[in-house]
Amino acid sequence: MGKKSRVKTQKSGTGATAAVSPKEMMNLISELLQKCSSAAPSPGKEWEEYVQIRALVEKIRKKQKGMSVSFEGTREDFFSELMTWGAECGASCDGFEISNFADEGYGLKAARDIKAEELFLWIPRKMLMTVESAKNSVLGLLYSQDRILQAMGNVTLALHLLCERANPSSPWLPYIKTLPADYDTPLYFEEEEVRHLLATQAIQDVLSQYKNTARQYAYFYKVIHVSHTDSLLIVGVYVWAVSSVMTRQNQIPTADGSRVTLALIPLWDMSNHTNGLITTGYNLEDDRCECVALKDYKEGEQIYIFYGTRSNAEFVIHNGFFFEDNAHDRVKIKLGVSKSERLYAMKAEVLARAGIPASSIFALHCSEPPISAQLLAFLRVFCMTEEELRDYLVGDHAINKIFTLGNTEIPVSWENEIKLWTFLETRAALLLKTYKTSSEEDRSMLEKPDLSLHSRIAIKLRLAEKEILERAVSCCRAKRLHFQKQLDEGTPLPLYEESDIALLENADAKLPIILRKLEEEDESVQEEMNLSSSAVHTVSALNRGLLVSCTFLPVGRPSCLYFKC
Repeated sequence: MGKKSRVKTQKSGTGATAAVSPKEMMNLISELLQKCSSAAPSPGKEWEEYVQIRALVEKIRKKQKGMSVSFEGTREDFFSELMTWGAECGASCDGFEISNFADEGYGLKAARDIKAEELFLWIPRKMLMTVESAKNSVLGLLYSQDRILQAMGNVTLALHLLCERANPSSPWLPYIKTLPADYDTPLYFEEEEVRHLLATQAIQDVLSQYKNTARQYAYFYKVIHVSHTDSLLIVGVYVWAVSSVMTRQNQIPTADGSRVTLALIPLWDMSNHTNGLITTGYNLEDDRCECVALKDYKEGEQIYIFYGTRSNAEFVIHNGFFFEDNAHDRVKIKLGVSKSERLYAMKAEVLARAGIPASSIFALHCSEPPISAQLLAFLRVFCMTEEELRDYLVGDHAINKIFTLGNTEIPVSWENEIKLWTFLETRAALLLKTYKTSSEEDRSMLEKPDLSLHSRIAIKLRLAEKEILERAVSCCRAKRLHFQKQLDEGTPLPLYEESDIALLENADAKLPIILRKLEEEDESVQEEMNLSSSAVHTVSALNRGLLVSCTFLPVGRPSCLYFKC
């Protein structure tokens, strides 16, 4: 999408290729694969490993200099061809045009007045690049034999895109020619630009993304047995394909509707992001992706879509931009009840009845209050006394009272509220101390006119995390003082009554609390990694133990969950 990338001219010609023998290249590839497949580094050594992997990748990149498939002209030169192709395929192309919106890059501009909820864009399946179309392409044979491709649709799409990019008769060339020449995802950051992300919550994902992408590249280079003159798996081109998929992939149903598959959606994926609601769906009857307008648009205005409830860390890592007005920004906080605690069994039981694990990753939000009903419920149980725990396990109305744990109107006790807000205030303050720079220093850095775009993105993300934590500390302090006053003044505690169950209909406090948590995103990543790992072990047996794992952080966990069709 336009906002996710800078626009660069793609020049024709292959350029001068460095003299390098196939054996020399294969040795470098093997070294890279071995480095990326070794055991995870010890804590504190992740950056050192990243620098070593990066050095190997850059060495390969230099050996492959000038080896690429490129197109004559700029992206903009091919927009008319894309629109013509879309119209020929049955897509709607009369309500919008592709236009440059300065800092946001290319996006969709209304060619006429469009009403809110009006269906203005649809893309038929035959235009989509999908895992299914990959199976029916030149990639089909490899797909049928390779467990990695079978387990990881995003990797399949990346290789599919590479194959079609190199095919002069590909039906998707009108689309591929309009994709950015490069991106602003951390895969494209210089080493010093990545340094700005150190101490942020994004850094581990960024380093893993780079390592896993390098591992994929080295693995498939060996599997396909390309020569050093073959442009299919040039490291720079592979990173481009990975980034194209990572910033654009989406889930759609298969033609029979029995399951979902990953897809790239031409034209629609030119839309930039704003706050709002998801307005895209898939019409199985007409077999097409459909998008309705988020709001009224006047002719000439930019048409936006909502990518989903992503944090800015996710936008930076997977999309390559920082969204200034992100209503869903948040930072993660890992909390758990210690198994060595005397009351562990009781607390774990109350949490289990509420559908909450005894240890999990929650989030502090940029909104007020900064915590969800789920986190409030966890903290209340975490801070309960033995007597309070008994009341929620075997006391009067114990079963129903479990349902009120996430309701701000029904506290456990004033002392419990004081303890939980004190605890959270302390944790947020400790997280703030892990950063090497202050918020004021970050703001000063952002005022420098010569700051690179990638450094600016990284520092904005770093500052945004601190601002969320600072607001959380302030809010927790205010809550703590409020409940201390309630206690000091002897304010009667609201008593639970059966009629209070009606309060549970509030949208933000429905219980029992079955976590619709951000943690599920992390679990989905872990599940994908586990799936990939099992596939990799099979591949390893077939390929003499070439690797231990082969996964890169996809655009959403997967991204499609955020703005799916």
